[in-house]
Amino acid sequence: MQTTFTPDQLQDPGTARANEILRACVHCGFCTATCPTYQVLGDELDSPRGRIYLIKDMLENNRIPDERTVKHVDRCLSCLSCMTTCPSGVHYLHLVDHARDYIETHYKRPFTDRALRWILARILPYPGRFRMALLAAKIGRPFRGLMPDPRLRAMLDMAPATIPPVSPNDKPQSFAPTAPRQKRVALMTGCAQKALNTDINDATIRLLTRLGCEVVVADGAGCCGALTHHMGKTDESHAAAAGNIRAWTREMDGKGLDAIVINTSGCGTTVKDYGHMFRNDPLAADAARVSGIAMDISELLMTLDLPQGDDKDLTVAYHAACSLQHGQKVKTYPKDLLKRAGFRVVEPADSHLCCGSAGTYNLMQPEISGQLKERKVQTLEARNPDLIAAGNIGCMMQIGSGTELPIVHTVELLDWATGGPQPPALTAPGKRAPQVPILR
Repeated sequence: MQTTFTPDQLQDPGTARANEILRACVHCGFCTATCPTYQVLGDELDSPRGRIYLIKDMLENNRIPDERTVKHVDRCLSCLSCMTTCPSGVHYLHLVDHARDYIETHYKRPFTDRALRWILARILPYPGRFRMALLAAKIGRPFRGLMPDPRLRAMLDMAPATIPPVSPNDKPQSFAPTAPRQKRVALMTGCAQKALNTDINDATIRLLTRLGCEVVVADGAGCCGALTHHMGKTDESHAAAAGNIRAWTREMDGKGLDAIVINTSGCGTTVKDYGHMFRNDPLAADAARVSGIAMDISELLMTLDLPQGDDKDLTVAYHAACSLQHGQKVKTYPKDLLKRAGFRVVEPADSHLCCGSAGTYNLMQPEISGQLKERKVQTLEARNPDLIAAGNIGCMMQIGSGTELPIVHTVELLDWATGGPQPPALTAPGKRAPQVPILR
């Protein structure tokens, strides 16, 4: 694609990177075949190619974003299916992130949009605040029908039936391996996940220590910054990311780390991109070091000696989170691990399509998100599984709200298969599986 940025415009690192990406696009349209929003809406401007044209026009002309451009960029899930499909290697993620930063800086949204985005940015990344918000949502749910804005209704619907107590395992500490020591790893405990489902981190710690890993929860690590990053709130997202970089490099320079392990794939995609995000920052070298050893939990487990399991007589429908299969290009490892543990694994039709969660997307674009959820649930249930497994808390919440089938994190099944407790989601209603606490 030909571009006409001026030398002065290209002095800006974000614009220079956008120029590189735009020039790689050859207008082929392959991306439209795998774009979820184009599949649902059928509008060229709701495809990656259409958004690329809008972004190019906005950036080249230093134009104040108009309502049409903002609408179509906001409708992008950042699922990155287009990047998997693109034969030209167009790095759409960096382009749309820069566009969102530009929009946030130059466009004044309607008051309700500004208020909702402000609230989300100041609640979701903070587990304590998020817990309070979930409790308030449970209390307010009977009044759902009085809410005039579908986004407010979506926020009320987000609250789970039960809000788990705070897990002591999420506090900064170190867990010794219970088998001969193989690695020392830092576990990213996340933010929203700690409020929505504490079983995932607990299962991760049990499994990794059982396989010979010393697991460290680093002091000062918190939200990865993805939620605010994809809203275009760059200062806020970089502040969160910088806290993680400093916390993990202290561990790397202290007792050392073999990996930074992440069990929420949406976070993993962002942490692996820290090197790019901080490329022009004093933290650039440390950010690149962190990105260099960041691993999804399935990637780490493939380097460890996971025992071969007996047949569990359970069929697991595996949902591939977009941030894992498209963002990190991790496609087979979770399925390979589940099969090794003794589970029968099936996949839904169109497994490349997003479930509609996408960070805050299901709250800000509930209509489109709902259509994608319905499609995903139908394709999963069509495989007649006993349960559904995924590697991202957002996907688990999204799909779980549309099906009666149990949905668990992949690591919970692997923990169970190697001696841990049965995942609570698989127990009978009203009963909870016996817990195997890991305390300092």
